[in-house]
Amino acid sequence: MYTGGIYAQVRDYPIKPVAFTNVKLDDHFWVPRIETNRTVTIPASFARCENTGRVKNFEMAAARKGSFCTKFPFDDTDIYKTIEGASYSLAVHPDPKLKAYVDSLITIVGKAQEPDGYLYTARTIDPLHPHPWSGPERWVKENELSHELYDSGHMFEAASAHYLATGERNFLDIALKNADLLVKTFGPGKRHVAPGHEIVEMGLVRLYRITGKQEYLDLAKFFIDERGKRQYDKNSSDEWKNGMYWQDNVPVVDEDEAEGHAVRAMYLYSGMADVAALTGDKQYIEAIDRIWNNMVSKKIYVQGSIGAVPNGERFGADYELPNSTAYNETCAAIGEVFWNQRMFLLHGDSKYIDLLEKVLYNGLISGVGLDGKSFFYTNAMQVTDGFTHPALEPGRSGWFECSCCPTNMVRFLPSLPGYIYAQRENNIYVNLFIAGSADIKLKNKNIKITQVNNYPWNGSLAINVDPESPARFNMLVRIPGWSRSEAIPSDLYNFENKSASNIIIKLNGHPVKYIIQNGYAVINNEWKKGDKIEMNLPMNVKQVIANKALTADIGKVALQRGPIIYCAEWKDNNGKVSNLYIPNNTIFKPEFKADLLNGVMVLKADVMRKDSTSGTVEKVSLTAIPYYSWANRGKGEMTVWFPDAKELASK
Repeated sequence: MYTGGIYAQVRDYPIKPVAFTNVKLDDHFWVPRIETNRTVTIPASFARCENTGRVKNFEMAAARKGSFCTKFPFDDTDIYKTIEGASYSLAVHPDPKLKAYVDSLITIVGKAQEPDGYLYTARTIDPLHPHPWSGPERWVKENELSHELYDSGHMFEAASAHYLATGERNFLDIALKNADLLVKTFGPGKRHVAPGHEIVEMGLVRLYRITGKQEYLDLAKFFIDERGKRQYDKNSSDEWKNGMYWQDNVPVVDEDEAEGHAVRAMYLYSGMADVAALTGDKQYIEAIDRIWNNMVSKKIYVQGSIGAVPNGERFGADYELPNSTAYNETCAAIGEVFWNQRMFLLHGDSKYIDLLEKVLYNGLISGVGLDGKSFFYTNAMQVTDGFTHPALEPGRSGWFECSCCPTNMVRFLPSLPGYIYAQRENNIYVNLFIAGSADIKLKNKNIKITQVNNYPWNGSLAINVDPESPARFNMLVRIPGWSRSEAIPSDLYNFENKSASNIIIKLNGHPVKYIIQNGYAVINNEWKKGDKIEMNLPMNVKQVIANKALTADIGKVALQRGPIIYCAEWKDNNGKVSNLYIPNNTIFKPEFKADLLNGVMVLKADVMRKDSTSGTVEKVSLTAIPYYSWANRGKGEMTVWFPDAKELASK
């Protein structure tokens, strides 16, 4: 029964994340980004929702007259996602002016809702002439492109965030009215559909967590189980015609590979993890385990991005990871973080956080410019003089006609502190090395954890453990895969030098014995105030090589230091990087440049340059920058993969 608080589920994820509201950051790398999101990106996003007509669509829907004035029927979600991000921000940084503006938008959204709970401006404005993707009646095109349930899902996510941040029900009641309409409309003996763009499943689960209303969880599972039942042309190689694009070609429990539109896929697999945690559905877990292994071993780029194929923003075949046309949508990277966090909460294995960290520091934050108001929809792996693909122009944009990525970034960044720590029974997990403090209640004891570090530039880490009174429990500190000579949790990429570092962990200045369990150093201790864990993760520059089945990267190397993947950009390398070769045994020198790209560690080395006209080879100095920071100084060449010396000799 809903009582206005959080409903306690009997069954849930065995591991619980520590809420972002219990974590206060003091981190040189992330605090400026989150603050830029608060002061620049959120206001800019709301302004663009207004000046592009997204707010006007809701106003016209409220008046029941006018003409839908933006391009896509899912444009409503840009307002929802920005409200979600603003709500997370308000939870830790009160701002009366921002709150008043958010409330004014919620009022507009509420007036656009139809009496039975339906909320979809692309139809409500003019039901006789809806958006071309919408179909003549409600829901008839939902399995394809109407995005009616997608809009609902993002609304549920935003309304849940707003309620949890403020305790106010003005947005939550709108969402619950819409959710109740879905319960009346879909289910056994009612309308059947596999949602064309997933996220309603995740949204329904969030409403279930707040209200305890079983029908919401049941409907989320119903939508997932409807996949694979629609009749498609199974013999067609066209992903739209055979159902793969929509993840609708086979029942989810029979799937064994990541396929179709990458963002849709991440939201589906996240929803499956949520439902599995709450229902105990083992078939779901077995399926997402198989799919995860396929993605990580055959369908992911070296900097963590996914969705290689521009046509359909989708996964390609196994090992289909071209560099020159890599798509890598920013939303897909954000979806990866959602999914990997859930996989960790299910299994407790650090490999999921290893991948989450790779995505987070590389292929995710590359999607937003350092100014906080310029974005990548796609994240290229290679840009050359002849780069002409219209969907992959190597410059950042302030907005897109389809602006799902900027607003997704708005909602993700303020929630980042919620990914750092987790707990289970008598165990505290330290997953990410981000400076700041967390207040954790473990077995009714209050414990304060404080991290002090200069990550990701330095591997020297200090973790202070301060229980309110002496208590015995386990601290599980992740030993990152990259520090154990594992480039990724598969054989898709490897370090050329596989020598593992011996990680010494000290407790109060003295080496302490620990065991490694699922990639975590488990330290059991009777903890008391003032206890301090210290460890140093050596950050040697490592050359990454790809599996031989990945033909696009044969004879090439990528560069990694700590969790950071590097690239070379035109600005630092005499205007051109496509003719650089890295000799064997090249020594790279890290140098921190405080005045470059908001402060970055660059890599310097002597490499070879081959003149494309004369064929002459000369030694030149290479400067490599973190991949996430490229394209903040204008347009020009960039590359992540470098031909090695053997390639130079063969040409």
